[in-house]
Amino acid sequence: MHPLLYKFLSRFGQQPYARLMRGKTLGVRVAAFDSEGSVMLVKHTYSPGWILPGGGVEKGEMLHEAGLREIREEAGLIAEGPLVLHGIFSNEAVFPGDFVCTYVLRHCRREDWRPNLEIADAQFFAPDRLPEDMTAGTRRRLDEILHDQSPSVEW
Repeated sequence: MHPLLYKFLSRFGQQPYARLMRGKTLGVRVAAFDSEGSVMLVKHTYSPGWILPGGGVEKGEMLHEAGLREIREEAGLIAEGPLVLHGIFSNEAVFPGDFVCTYVLRHCRREDWRPNLEIADAQFFAPDRLPEDMTAGTRRRLDEILHDQSPSVEW
């Protein structure tokens, strides 16, 4: 598929289709840390800013299974420890009816990974060297996780 067509369909096709078919949507994000305490962030081809790897939960899929699938697909990560629930957040301000379940993964390894039509880049960042252009939701979740803060209810 041509990258521009993919970008268009991703931005203008998925959310309206999901809304029409589901009414409410559920996604997962995973704050995955390497052995040095750096966190994995990804950059999509179709939207700005660095975010935690993740995506939509498929019909019949368990939340943790979606998290494991998404980190493998988006960043080449394989869990070597449990996913620990950080919280479930409302994304109402950006996408009405959308909820995001966030997990923390403290032990993982990385397989061979290359950029693709969806993910332009995937990198580990040290907590004191996080990129400036993270999304607001990603920044809130990492502040909570890294500084042991109580989670808010908003994504």
